Amino acid sequence: MQIDATGLGKRFQRDWIYRGLTRTFRPGSATAVLGPNGAGKSTLLNTLSGQLLPTEGTLAYTLAGQPLAVEAVPRHLAYAAPYLDLLEELTLTELLRFHTQFKPLRPGVSIDGLIGIMYLEGARQRLVREFSSGMKQRLKLGLALYADAPLLLLDEPTTNLDATGAAWFQEHVRATRAGRTVLLSSNVPAEYAFCDAELLVTDFQGPRPR
Repeated sequence: MQIDATGLGKRFQRDWIYRGLTRTFRPGSATAVLGPNGAGKSTLLNTLSGQLLPTEGTLAYTLAGQPLAVEAVPRHLAYAAPYLDLLEELTLTELLRFHTQFKPLRPGVSIDGLIGIMYLEGARQRLVREFSSGMKQRLKLGLALYADAPLLLLDEPTTNLDATGAAWFQEHVRATRAGRTVLLSSNVPAEYAFCDAELLVTDFQGPRPR
């Protein structure tokens, strides 16, 4: 999916979070959205993906050479973030069966295969609410990385992961990024080492009220 942002800006009350952003995000690219905590990285991700309306500027989406309406973008989006909730009253197998009804897995990847990829074979029948924070984050990442979706958003993806989990993320994001448009919010260099472009949110911050 290609995203063309022109003069993009987002304001909350009197404060501009970012302003004047013009950029094209092309299929096969991986862009790290950088900045200190509170700079607006997540806000920018959510605006670029059509989940928040911009205050000014325009966004245009193209998929397989055809224009895509903003309301259709969620069908082609996979998103992983620590603050996104899981259906914790379901077992792992139940959750995966439910989730994949709405967001199919990549061709050649089955539910059983994904469980193996995430190293969660022993947790098939466990309720998700019983998972550790690291297991939950690996589950969120697995669902996003292996979704059949051309737009992939990752917000601070290694939160709650130990060194082994972070290495697992790097292995699988590299294995699944080809042909996708990847946007990753982070301020941890190891998280975005695979990215080929960077965007510093503070370069697009508008004036503050006096």
